[in-house]
Amino acid sequence: MNTMTTDVFRLQANRRNALAVAVAAIIVSPQALAQSEPRTLEPIEVTADREASSDSVVTEERIEKYQADDLEDLFAGQPDVTVGGSIGIAQKVYVRGVEDPLLNVTIDGATQAGALFHHTGRLAVEPELLKQVEVDAGAGRATSGAGALGGSIRFVTKDPEDLLRPGEQVGALVKLGSFSNTDGYKASTTLFGRLNDQWSTMVSVSQSDHERFDDGGGDEVPGTDAKQQLGFAKLVGQLPGDQTLKLSHEVRTDEGERPQRPQWVVSGFNSLYELDGRRDTTTVNYGIAPDGNLWVDVALTVYYTESEIEQNVEDRWGRYFGFSRNIGGDLRNTSELASHSLTYGVDYREDKVNAGGAADRRAEEESGEILGVYLQDDYQITERLLLSAGVRYDDYHLDDNNGESFSADDVSPNANIAWEVLSGLTLRAGYAEAFRGPSTHDTFKIDRAQNDPDLKGEKAKNREVGFDYVYGNFTVSAEVYRSEIKDAIADPLFGPAIYENIGDLESDGYLIGTTYHIGGLQAGLSYHSNEAELDGDPLTVYEHNLLGNTVGDTWVADLSYRWDRNLEFGWQGRFVENIDNVETSVGTIDKPGYGVHDLFMHWLPTGDEDLRLTLTVKNVGDKQYLDHASNADYQHIAGYDGIVGLPEPGRDVRVGLAMRF
Repeated sequence: MNTMTTDVFRLQANRRNALAVAVAAIIVSPQALAQSEPRTLEPIEVTADREASSDSVVTEERIEKYQADDLEDLFAGQPDVTVGGSIGIAQKVYVRGVEDPLLNVTIDGATQAGALFHHTGRLAVEPELLKQVEVDAGAGRATSGAGALGGSIRFVTKDPEDLLRPGEQVGALVKLGSFSNTDGYKASTTLFGRLNDQWSTMVSVSQSDHERFDDGGGDEVPGTDAKQQLGFAKLVGQLPGDQTLKLSHEVRTDEGERPQRPQWVVSGFNSLYELDGRRDTTTVNYGIAPDGNLWVDVALTVYYTESEIEQNVEDRWGRYFGFSRNIGGDLRNTSELASHSLTYGVDYREDKVNAGGAADRRAEEESGEILGVYLQDDYQITERLLLSAGVRYDDYHLDDNNGESFSADDVSPNANIAWEVLSGLTLRAGYAEAFRGPSTHDTFKIDRAQNDPDLKGEKAKNREVGFDYVYGNFTVSAEVYRSEIKDAIADPLFGPAIYENIGDLESDGYLIGTTYHIGGLQAGLSYHSNEAELDGDPLTVYEHNLLGNTVGDTWVADLSYRWDRNLEFGWQGRFVENIDNVETSVGTIDKPGYGVHDLFMHWLPTGDEDLRLTLTVKNVGDKQYLDHASNADYQHIAGYDGIVGLPEPGRDVRVGLAMRF
């Protein structure tokens, strides 16, 4: 659920940045203030883009300071977002305990749907290309897209104008990075420029190479090496009549020797094999917003995404391939009518998954279609009271690999209210529903999987109550939530691969965060507690793969200081409390707690962005631990040797050099 805001609520809308710990804009130090001219702070100004408000935002600045290299690095500052899997190709994202297949995930509006292999992740991004990442937790606005049962994640890439300086026609950015733990490196070159007054473009290529990492105990972890390559190009045009056109294409590859089941350690039944992945995404974004016309603000997105995975189990069945293809679009318009801001539109997506061996790589096939229409109204009742309400209708159709067809449709309403009861204090509450019909499944199972003939769609209901308080340099916010996904779809463990409605998934919890800044000093603290269950039983990734996982109460704290405009350094800690005696269908497991510390130093030796040095130390204490979002340790149970997730890397010193020409 999103809590939307207008002018008087803009500062409160940024409450989630407090929870993200890396909150707040850059604050100059007292020394810098003493050298600058006296100035008056400008009042906060709000644009009409209510979509910009998100539960939490990962900024470009944070990505650079901690030299994020994968999904786990990206979300390390979000207490309600966890990532398990240790290596990029195995990483799965959980929001409030709900796994990312139950979220609507987009890159510049291009939906990333489908699962390739249940023992790998399904998302792949290059952090250095990102301008920001927006996370909305729980079912929310009608504009969030189809199937957003657990919320949405929106990755937003940079435009050429984000890199070009005023008056600059062409430029280049070269980045070099080293990683001590993996004896690895990362190198990228980005060229950007203005073709003329209307058109600009950018091209970026990068490559990284990592050897096996050492865990906190100093042991080398087999199956954790990786080579990644990326190519990205974007063309942006500012056309007559207040039109904007963006065309982008990205190719990302990942190859290495991994365990047959990459989310588990190497064992007698989980040997090392070649496992390679690739994702291609082409996106067209078009917008027209005539100046002075409050009725027209059109946004169109059309996309094509294809992902694939290849595994060579050479001493058994040989090569096996999985493919996922998503083609779709979204057309919406926003009209400002007095105190109302109406967003309405239609979205459509066609999904196809294929799988097969070397003889016929696409022998197996499933396909599905989704059509949705939606309306969202943000109504500013008074200066202090905002009501947002909407509805969407989704129609699903699936043709599975066994020649069976399924259709399901439903209506999903939502309503949210934000009330500034006192200056600086806003109360908020909301309710939202989301629907997902039967959809395509894991490509590595479709050759043997079936769907229950009575398979129904899944329905999510999300309730939230919270507040935001801002007083000078101090902010505090909190919320309590309850999410329920009725008739969750999965194929139960130990049975034949039959997808069925296995029960009701519940995610309950609360979130609280606070920040304070003075001069160049910035401090933040946030806490998240969550219980994720299926019919009363705790979710575990081993039993409930592609649904969710149980994570201990999580604290995230940060402290940073900007010495002057050229030097900043800081610390971040993530602390997860232990969970004892988790009951599963195969026995009782424990999830030991852990605390991990990261440091960064950001320096501009020449006084500008032409040369930037960044030193980051991940896991400063060389902590040996298993992330709660990874597969828990079942090895103490008879017959379950090797059923344990990969440990996290030990201390990693990262040195980054960025040169701008």
